[in-house]
Amino acid sequence: MTDVHTLTASPPATAGGVSARAEQDARHTRSAAEVLVQAFADHGFTHFTGVPCSLLKGVFRVLESGVGPAETVSYLPAPREDSALGVASGLSAAGAKPVVLMQNSGLGYSLNVLTSLNLIYDLHVPLIVSWRGHDGNDAVEHDIIGRELLNLLDVFDLRHTVFDPNEPYASVERCLAAAEDGRATPVLIVKEGI
Repeated sequence: MTDVHTLTASPPATAGGVSARAEQDARHTRSAAEVLVQAFADHGFTHFTGVPCSLLKGVFRVLESGVGPAETVSYLPAPREDSALGVASGLSAAGAKPVVLMQNSGLGYSLNVLTSLNLIYDLHVPLIVSWRGHDGNDAVEHDIIGRELLNLLDVFDLRHTVFDPNEPYASVERCLAAAEDGRATPVLIVKEGI
């Protein structure tokens, strides 16, 4: 597809040299979406849930395929972003490691769940949020949330990292490192379609 960036994944090498995963990835050029899913799986994440968005369509295709990096994770579609966050919260409380995908406009639906459940009970599941309207050239309903997304995330101390399609694996690692203290919800913001 022409709208998907293809890259070679670069997971960390093991102490004894190049990992088997790195060798396999060196032989296979992968899309940014595949590398993103693989990066979360390599960090022990077990489930993805969320609501489709055109900017995240590559990630959803990978998850729905059930092959490649999606072989080791479960994908649970959700009807709304707050429902996805509720499912992920339950999974997290049960010991799983879920990730939630949503459009930035759906973040509004999710604020009550985030503030009345996740943030007060330390159920910090990573969010992958598409940044619709960031450049003012999107559908009008994305203008305000697009302009104010970073401010909104800062108000609720949601630690955010902007996804770099040229460094998908490193982007996920930076996102997770921003909340490695376990006391914050990490947000990976996707500005361009992957």
